[in-house]
Amino acid sequence: MWFSEYLFLERSWAKDENTLKAGIQRLKDFPRPFWLALFVEGTRFTQAKLLAAQEYATSQGLPVPRNVLIPRTKGFVSAVSHMRSFVPAIYDITVAIPKSSPSPTMLRLFKGQSSVVHVHVKRRLMKELPETDEAVAQWCKDLFVEKDKLLDKHIAEDTFSDQPLQDIGRPIKSLLVVASWACLVAYGAYNFLQWSSLLSSWKGIALSAVGLAIVTILMQIMILFSQSERSTPAKVAPGKPKNNSESSEAR
Repeated sequence: MWFSEYLFLERSWAKDENTLKAGIQRLKDFPRPFWLALFVEGTRFTQAKLLAAQEYATSQGLPVPRNVLIPRTKGFVSAVSHMRSFVPAIYDITVAIPKSSPSPTMLRLFKGQSSVVHVHVKRRLMKELPETDEAVAQWCKDLFVEKDKLLDKHIAEDTFSDQPLQDIGRPIKSLLVVASWACLVAYGAYNFLQWSSLLSSWKGIALSAVGLAIVTILMQIMILFSQSERSTPAKVAPGKPKNNSESSEAR
């Protein structure tokens, strides 16, 4: 993530605002084409988080989501305001798993088991977005209402639209990259074992087995905590009564 120049945030706007601004400014003069991915929901989707979002939406008189969480728009608005001059478009992406395919998990990836994923992509020109921050935030919220309806259609019909699916297959470039790294790591491991003579004695074999067991346990722990059910619960601000002079906004 560090080598890919991710922007590391702390989920505190007082700390993250300057981090986000500085990171986006670095992208302005980036020498190669780039993309910046924003997960506007701010956390992973679980039924508990969906229930909290529905309760909040009901208390605030907002559209009640069925398949998405209420977007957190501060980061999105900040990104748009700083990137308008050099980013031509936003790619609005919605992802769903067809009923006939198992959900992709970390464990399935390690086992080499594939899953089918449907991806709906819509290109939205940056120049077509509203000018003010408040209007951009509302545009984002309206977009998630559309996403909710789009996911309703996918749940009912197992497709996003009447257009034919485009199967992108397995990218050859990714396969070559993974295979090259696998060969390099295997070659390095073989040379290390030869140099250290770990496999030339029972003590070395036992030490290698213990090391392999520790790595396996750590991988299992990582897989366990990568499950969405174990992610940090969403904290939803309590609803405030609305009056004619004040309108409430989703967090």
